[in-house]
Amino acid sequence: MNSDPFSVAGRVACVSGASSGIGRAMATALAAAGARVIGVARRGDRLEAWQAEAAAETAADTATVTADLGDLAAIANIAAQISLPFGPPDILLSAAGINTRIHADEVTLADWSLTLNLNLAAPFFLAQALVPFMKAKGWGRVINIASLQTERAFPNGISYGASKSGVAQLTRAMAEAWSQHGIACNALAPGFFPTELSAPVFDNPEIAAKNAAQTCVGRNGTMQDLIGPLLFLASPASDYVTGQVLYVDGGFTAK
Repeated sequence: MNSDPFSVAGRVACVSGASSGIGRAMATALAAAGARVIGVARRGDRLEAWQAEAAAETAADTATVTADLGDLAAIANIAAQISLPFGPPDILLSAAGINTRIHADEVTLADWSLTLNLNLAAPFFLAQALVPFMKAKGWGRVINIASLQTERAFPNGISYGASKSGVAQLTRAMAEAWSQHGIACNALAPGFFPTELSAPVFDNPEIAAKNAAQTCVGRNGTMQDLIGPLLFLASPASDYVTGQVLYVDGGFTAK
């Protein structure tokens, strides 16, 4: 491996939610940094578009697995598919997620289950299936995606907020269980970034400007802002960092 502590060259990385938004940007960033990347998502056409984008921008090997991670019974089979192109991953980034934006008075059991299964249960069970291979290597990275709603309550966010608050504790518990085997488990918590999931926010210029004003730096995020923190948590540079939630939010949660 490269002696650069921030290098992921030669590593195998799996990114769920690679078909759009933050997951797509992170999958491309890992490929650009020299990792072999397997993108996972349920929309095969979007995955193909990501793979074409990655091929145009990087020289890395990439592969795709079309699967619905919300189907928890299929996780073991999905994990097996993930391991086929390049071997079991060294880095697992769980970026797949959903935000139904339904008021607490109207959330149904189906809404709740959909959100909690994809945002909280799937990252755990996918990691559980892949961690034994990381243990065998004595090194691995599990990176979850938290949220501003890990800390803050937003309107129409009760199920999403519960799932993302759960991600913080899931990350700590993963660290307790697996870090002794060389597997660092951390979470990134993005602030407001323009993605498919956050389109209702950015489609309203007044709300987007209000959110930017609530940060310490005075603006909303760009995908470039996530690359440095991602490479830190994905690389040997974070060998002694585990069980943490890193907020990449321009200081939104500091105010």
